[in-house]
Amino acid sequence: MDILISEEKGVRQLHFGSDWVQGAMRIARPYALELEYTREMMAPLLLNPDVNWPRNALFVGLGVGALPKFLHKHRPNCKITVVEISHAVVTAAQMHFKLPPFAPNFRVVVNCAADYMANAVATDARQFDLIMVDGFDAKAKVGPLNSTAFYLNCKSRLSEQGYLVANLLSNQKDSAQSKQRLLDAFDANALALAPCVSGNVIALAHIGAGFNTDQTELKRNCEALKEETGLNLSNTVAKLVEATPKV
Repeated sequence: MDILISEEKGVRQLHFGSDWVQGAMRIARPYALELEYTREMMAPLLLNPDVNWPRNALFVGLGVGALPKFLHKHRPNCKITVVEISHAVVTAAQMHFKLPPFAPNFRVVVNCAADYMANAVATDARQFDLIMVDGFDAKAKVGPLNSTAFYLNCKSRLSEQGYLVANLLSNQKDSAQSKQRLLDAFDANALALAPCVSGNVIALAHIGAGFNTDQTELKRNCEALKEETGLNLSNTVAKLVEATPKV
Protein backbone atom coordinates (compact mmCIF):
# COMPACT_ATOMS: atom_id res chain seq x y z
CA MET A 1 0.00 0.00 0.00
CA ASP A 2 1.38 3.39 -1.03
CA ILE A 3 0.94 5.96 1.74
CA LEU A 4 0.81 9.56 0.55
CA ILE A 5 0.53 12.71 2.66
CA SER A 6 -0.68 16.03 1.24
CA GLU A 7 -1.31 19.46 2.75
CA GLU A 8 -3.55 22.28 1.57
CA LYS A 9 -4.86 25.36 3.37
CA GLY A 10 -3.81 24.11 6.77
CA VAL A 11 -5.30 20.63 6.34
CA ARG A 12 -3.13 17.52 6.19
CA GLN A 13 -4.58 14.53 4.34
CA LEU A 14 -3.86 10.82 4.07
CA HIS A 15 -4.11 8.97 0.75
CA PHE A 16 -3.59 5.33 -0.18
CA GLY A 17 -1.84 5.88 -3.50
CA SER A 18 -4.66 7.92 -5.05
CA ASP A 19 -6.45 11.27 -4.76
CA TRP A 20 -9.14 9.69 -2.61
CA VAL A 21 -8.89 11.12 0.93
CA GLN A 22 -8.61 8.44 3.62
CA GLY A 23 -8.52 10.96 6.45
CA ALA A 24 -7.77 14.58 7.24
CA MET A 25 -6.52 16.69 10.12
CA ARG A 26 -6.53 20.46 10.48
CA ILE A 27 -3.00 21.11 11.69
CA ALA A 28 -4.05 23.89 14.07
CA ARG A 29 -6.73 21.63 15.63
CA PRO A 30 -5.35 18.08 15.59
CA TYR A 31 -8.07 16.62 17.83
CA ALA A 32 -11.02 18.14 15.98
CA LEU A 33 -13.05 16.14 13.46
CA GLU A 34 -12.31 17.75 10.10
CA LEU A 35 -14.47 15.61 7.82
CA GLU A 36 -18.27 15.69 7.95
CA TYR A 37 -18.71 11.93 8.07
CA THR A 38 -16.39 11.59 11.08
CA ARG A 39 -18.49 14.13 12.95
CA GLU A 40 -21.64 12.19 12.13
CA MET A 41 -20.05 9.00 13.41
CA MET A 42 -20.17 10.60 16.87
CA ALA A 43 -23.97 10.44 16.80
CA PRO A 44 -24.02 7.90 19.68
CA LEU A 45 -22.83 10.70 21.99
CA LEU A 46 -26.19 12.34 21.29
CA LEU A 47 -28.05 9.13 22.07
CA ASN A 48 -26.16 8.55 25.32
CA PRO A 49 -25.10 11.91 26.79
CA ASP A 50 -23.50 10.41 29.92
CA VAL A 51 -20.01 11.93 30.15
CA ASN A 52 -18.75 8.60 31.55
CA TRP A 53 -19.90 6.76 28.41
CA PRO A 54 -18.49 4.89 26.59
CA ARG A 55 -16.36 2.89 29.00
CA ASN A 56 -14.80 0.69 26.28
CA ALA A 57 -14.60 1.56 22.60
CA LEU A 58 -13.38 -0.38 19.56
CA PHE A 59 -12.37 1.33 16.33
CA VAL A 60 -12.06 -0.72 13.15
CA GLY A 61 -9.69 1.08 10.79
CA LEU A 62 -7.29 3.80 11.93
CA GLY A 63 -6.77 6.19 9.03
CA VAL A 64 -5.41 9.41 10.52
CA GLY A 65 -6.80 8.42 13.91
CA ALA A 66 -9.38 11.21 13.97
CA LEU A 67 -12.14 9.25 15.70
CA PRO A 68 -10.09 7.58 18.47
CA LYS A 69 -8.14 10.81 19.06
CA PHE A 70 -11.33 12.77 19.58
CA LEU A 71 -12.77 10.23 22.00
CA HIS A 72 -9.44 9.88 23.83
CA LYS A 73 -9.32 13.64 24.40
CA HIS A 74 -12.91 14.08 25.54
CA ARG A 75 -13.50 10.72 27.26
CA PRO A 76 -10.06 10.12 28.82
CA ASN A 77 -11.31 7.30 31.05
CA CYS A 78 -12.55 5.29 28.08
CA LYS A 79 -10.46 2.24 27.21
CA ILE A 80 -9.82 2.52 23.46
CA THR A 81 -8.76 -0.28 21.15
CA VAL A 82 -8.01 0.36 17.48
CA VAL A 83 -7.69 -2.51 15.01
CA GLU A 84 -5.74 -1.59 11.86
CA ILE A 85 -4.50 -4.04 9.25
CA SER A 86 -1.53 -1.97 8.03
CA HIS A 87 1.67 -1.19 9.96
CA ALA A 88 2.30 1.61 7.44
CA VAL A 89 -0.96 3.35 8.32
CA VAL A 90 -0.11 3.19 12.03
CA THR A 91 3.32 4.68 11.35
CA ALA A 92 1.83 7.47 9.21
CA ALA A 93 -0.67 8.32 11.95
CA GLN A 94 2.14 8.49 14.50
CA MET A 95 4.47 10.57 12.34
CA HIS A 96 2.05 12.97 10.66
CA PHE A 97 -1.28 13.01 12.52
CA LYS A 98 -0.41 13.22 16.23
CA LEU A 99 -1.62 9.77 17.22
CA PRO A 100 -1.47 9.59 21.04
CA PRO A 101 1.20 7.40 22.63
CA PHE A 102 0.13 3.83 23.29
CA ALA A 103 -1.05 3.29 26.85
CA PRO A 104 -3.28 0.91 28.83
CA ASN A 105 -6.33 2.96 27.80
CA PHE A 106 -5.19 3.60 24.20
CA ARG A 107 -3.85 0.72 22.17
CA VAL A 108 -3.54 -0.19 18.51
CA VAL A 109 -3.66 -3.80 17.36
CA VAL A 110 -2.29 -4.56 13.89
CA ASN A 111 -4.56 -7.28 12.59
CA CYS A 112 -7.40 -8.02 10.20
CA ALA A 113 -10.50 -6.74 12.00
CA ALA A 114 -12.59 -9.69 10.81
CA ASP A 115 -10.08 -12.08 12.39
CA TYR A 116 -9.87 -9.94 15.51
CA MET A 117 -13.62 -9.99 16.02
CA ALA A 118 -13.89 -13.72 15.36
CA ASN A 119 -11.19 -14.34 17.96
CA ALA A 120 -12.90 -11.96 20.42
CA VAL A 121 -16.07 -14.02 20.12
CA ALA A 122 -14.20 -17.32 20.49
CA THR A 123 -12.35 -16.15 23.61
CA ASP A 124 -15.30 -14.22 25.07
CA ALA A 125 -13.22 -11.04 25.14
CA ARG A 126 -14.54 -7.91 26.81
CA GLN A 127 -17.63 -6.16 25.58
CA PHE A 128 -17.64 -2.68 24.09
CA ASP A 129 -20.04 0.21 24.62
CA LEU A 130 -19.10 1.62 21.24
CA ILE A 131 -17.86 -0.04 18.04
CA MET A 132 -16.95 2.17 15.07
CA VAL A 133 -16.35 0.53 11.70
CA ASP A 134 -14.48 2.68 9.17
CA GLY A 135 -12.14 0.38 7.27
CA PHE A 136 -11.45 0.78 3.55
CA ASP A 137 -8.63 -0.13 1.20
CA ALA A 138 -7.21 2.03 -1.59
CA LYS A 139 -10.14 1.08 -3.84
CA ALA A 140 -12.78 1.93 -1.23
CA LYS A 141 -13.44 -1.77 -0.62
CA VAL A 142 -14.10 -3.20 2.83
CA GLY A 143 -13.84 -6.94 2.10
CA PRO A 144 -14.96 -9.19 4.99
CA LEU A 145 -15.91 -6.17 7.11
CA ASN A 146 -18.96 -5.80 4.88
CA SER A 147 -20.56 -9.11 5.84
CA THR A 148 -23.37 -10.35 8.02
CA ALA A 149 -20.91 -12.63 9.83
CA PHE A 150 -18.72 -9.67 10.81
CA TYR A 151 -21.70 -7.65 12.02
CA LEU A 152 -22.95 -10.63 14.03
CA ASN A 153 -19.55 -10.91 15.72
CA CYS A 154 -19.66 -7.20 16.52
CA LYS A 155 -23.16 -7.61 17.89
CA SER A 156 -22.03 -10.38 20.23
CA ARG A 157 -19.33 -8.11 21.68
CA LEU A 158 -21.59 -5.08 22.14
CA SER A 159 -22.83 -4.16 25.61
CA GLU A 160 -26.54 -3.72 26.33
CA GLN A 161 -26.07 0.05 26.38
CA GLY A 162 -23.81 0.01 23.35
CA TYR A 163 -23.98 1.20 19.75
CA LEU A 164 -22.28 0.13 16.55
CA VAL A 165 -21.59 2.83 13.96
CA ALA A 166 -20.55 1.96 10.41
CA ASN A 167 -19.34 4.20 7.61
CA LEU A 168 -20.92 3.08 4.35
CA LEU A 169 -20.46 4.58 0.90
CA SER A 170 -23.70 5.36 -0.93
CA ASN A 171 -22.02 5.13 -4.34
CA GLN A 172 -21.00 1.51 -3.88
CA LYS A 173 -22.89 -0.98 -6.04
CA ASP A 174 -23.82 -3.08 -3.04
CA SER A 175 -24.79 -0.19 -0.75
CA ALA A 176 -28.34 -1.45 -0.33
CA GLN A 177 -27.06 -4.94 0.45
CA SER A 178 -24.64 -3.51 2.99
CA LYS A 179 -27.46 -1.81 4.83
CA GLN A 180 -29.56 -4.95 4.70
CA ARG A 181 -26.73 -7.03 6.20
CA LEU A 182 -26.58 -4.66 9.15
CA LEU A 183 -30.34 -4.75 9.52
CA ASP A 184 -30.39 -8.55 9.42
CA ALA A 185 -27.56 -8.91 11.93
CA PHE A 186 -29.17 -6.57 14.46
CA ASP A 187 -32.75 -7.83 14.13
CA ALA A 188 -33.96 -4.56 12.57
CA ASN A 189 -32.46 -2.45 15.38
CA ALA A 190 -30.59 -0.28 12.89
CA LEU A 191 -30.99 2.95 10.96
CA ALA A 192 -29.09 4.93 8.35
CA LEU A 193 -28.68 8.69 8.22
CA ALA A 194 -29.09 10.64 5.01
CA PRO A 195 -25.85 10.69 2.96
CA CYS A 196 -23.14 13.26 3.63
CA VAL A 197 -22.07 15.54 0.80
CA SER A 198 -19.09 13.20 0.31
CA GLY A 199 -21.40 10.23 -0.25
CA ASN A 200 -20.68 8.60 3.10
CA VAL A 201 -23.70 7.08 4.81
CA ILE A 202 -23.49 6.62 8.56
CA ALA A 203 -25.48 3.65 9.88
CA LEU A 204 -26.14 2.89 13.54
CA ALA A 205 -27.25 -0.28 15.30
CA HIS A 206 -27.82 -1.52 18.85
CA ILE A 207 -28.98 -4.57 20.79
CA GLY A 208 -31.07 -2.83 23.41
CA ALA A 209 -29.94 0.78 23.91
CA GLY A 210 -32.67 2.09 21.62
CA PHE A 211 -32.86 5.11 19.33
CA ASN A 212 -34.08 8.25 21.03
CA THR A 213 -35.29 10.51 18.25
CA ASP A 214 -37.07 13.04 20.49
CA GLN A 215 -36.01 16.32 18.93
CA THR A 216 -36.12 18.35 22.13
CA GLU A 217 -33.91 15.93 24.03
CA LEU A 218 -31.51 15.51 21.13
CA LYS A 219 -31.12 19.27 20.81
CA ARG A 220 -30.43 19.51 24.53
CA ASN A 221 -27.80 16.77 24.27
CA CYS A 222 -26.34 18.50 21.22
CA GLU A 223 -25.88 21.79 23.08
CA ALA A 224 -24.26 20.01 26.03
CA LEU A 225 -21.88 18.14 23.72
CA LYS A 226 -20.95 21.35 21.90
CA GLU A 227 -20.27 23.09 25.20
CA GLU A 228 -18.11 20.19 26.37
CA THR A 229 -16.16 19.36 23.21
CA GLY A 230 -16.78 22.07 20.62
CA LEU A 231 -18.41 19.50 18.33
CA ASN A 232 -21.60 20.80 16.70
CA LEU A 233 -23.93 17.97 15.68
CA SER A 234 -27.04 20.04 14.96
CA ASN A 235 -27.22 18.69 11.40
CA THR A 236 -26.91 15.17 12.76
CA VAL A 237 -29.80 15.83 15.14
CA ALA A 238 -31.98 16.70 12.17
CA LYS A 239 -30.93 13.52 10.37
CA LEU A 240 -31.65 11.38 13.42
CA VAL A 241 -35.13 12.88 13.72
CA GLU A 242 -35.80 12.19 10.04
CA ALA A 243 -34.48 8.64 10.17
CA THR A 244 -36.67 5.65 10.96
CA PRO A 245 -35.69 2.34 12.61
CA LYS A 246 -35.15 0.81 9.18
CA VAL A 247 -31.98 0.81 7.11
